[in-house]
Amino acid sequence: MLYIYSVGLLFGGLSIINLVFSYQTKHIQHLFWPTLQFQLWMLPLFVIANMCIGYGIRFGYKATDQLGYTLIFSKCLEILISLGVAYLFLKEVPTWKNWAGIGVIALGIFLVKQK
Repeated sequence: MLYIYSVGLLFGGLSIINLVFSYQTKHIQHLFWPTLQFQLWMLPLFVIANMCIGYGIRFGYKATDQLGYTLIFSKCLEILISLGVAYLFLKEVPTWKNWAGIGVIALGIFLVKQK
């Protein structure tokens, strides 16, 4: 059950952060004051996202007893979310290099998980 909590919280927190920054890149002017105003409006979302990520890491560590595995998994999940958000906002299609990189990361997760 801790695995499910961990993945859900990590997915939620990382998605919030990636969506906020992607929205900012696409729709907010690159001037200082509009960016500052947008970031101040987004502070409550960042607090929620940070809590989700923190508890996701904590539950993942409790479930696996390996912090390295948990952090590597969260980075792989973040890359997948980033690819999805890049397609959603910027219509960027992943190339074979992206998929090869994800495959290498997945292989690394598999190797780290081995005893």
